Amino acid sequence: MTRRLLTRRSLFTASAAVAATGFSGLVGPARASGLAPTATMRGGANNYLPGAPIVERIGSGGFWMTGTVRRAGDGAPLAGQRIQIWAHTTEGHERDPHSHGATLTNANGEFRLEMPQIVPAFGQPHAHLAYDSEEFQTVFLRPIMRSAKDTTLSADFVLQPA
Repeated sequence: MTRRLLTRRSLFTASAAVAATGFSGLVGPARASGLAPTATMRGGANNYLPGAPIVERIGSGGFWMTGTVRRAGDGAPLAGQRIQIWAHTTEGHERDPHSHGATLTNANGEFRLEMPQIVPAFGQPHAHLAYDSEEFQTVFLRPIMRSAKDTTLSADFVLQPA
């Protein structure tokens, strides 16, 4: 059995580790620090309509668009954030005003909006989402569905203060 002695070098190394991580990091819970903001996706702003109304549902429903909104850096959920959603659906093209609607995030930073079934446009079934309020930087997303038969699609936002 090898016996380690407390040496000046080991004491210095341990002290440096505590100083580098901070003592609170050794006894406190892990936090999501350094969470990078979501980048705007190319093509995400296509057919965007500023000021789309907040709605309970778009059209007759049957498809669920869901996601989360968090703050860059610490990952805190953001309540009351406006997310606009639009898509090419069984009831209209993504450029049609009746194919657009917005919703607000709940206390956990989650959003959920029912809309008609998304159908392929330009070969891909996809949705468009936007965070477009003034508190954080605008972000446009264009998530693609795995299959045109899917009845849900999720997209998450990590927002950087404006």
